[in-house]
Amino acid sequence: MSTQSIAFEVALDNAPYEKAIELVTAALKTEGFGILTRIDVRATLKEKIDADFRPYAILGACNPPLAHRALSHDAEVGLMLPCNVTVEATPAGGSMVRIADPNVFMQVGQFQHDKELRAIASEARERLLRAVGTLNAAK
Repeated sequence: MSTQSIAFEVALDNAPYEKAIELVTAALKTEGFGILTRIDVRATLKEKIDADFRPYAILGACNPPLAHRALSHDAEVGLMLPCNVTVEATPAGGSMVRIADPNVFMQVGQFQHDKELRAIASEARERLLRAVGTLNAAK
């Protein structure tokens, strides 16, 4: 039995952490996504529990037209917005990027039976995959 990944992964071996965040932000922007939130996990864990952690960010990416369509159709879908993207430093000095796959989240509860939301998620997925392609080309 195989398990489906919940995200697209891109290893940016030659892009240090901050550079990777710039590359991800630019790739998402070309597909109509802006970054609404940036959670600095390293700083938060240090502040809250005095734990040391590698540089790690959770970015909240949003494509306003798609979000508007989805929220207008079903306000509960807001629980799955924005699209999460993680960027973390790797031990070798590069970065690992993970972008959540919207189609996976549409398999939850009543969303799996909602054709409109599934269509919006598929469009978001296509755009995110193009951003992944842009990141892969930047390697």
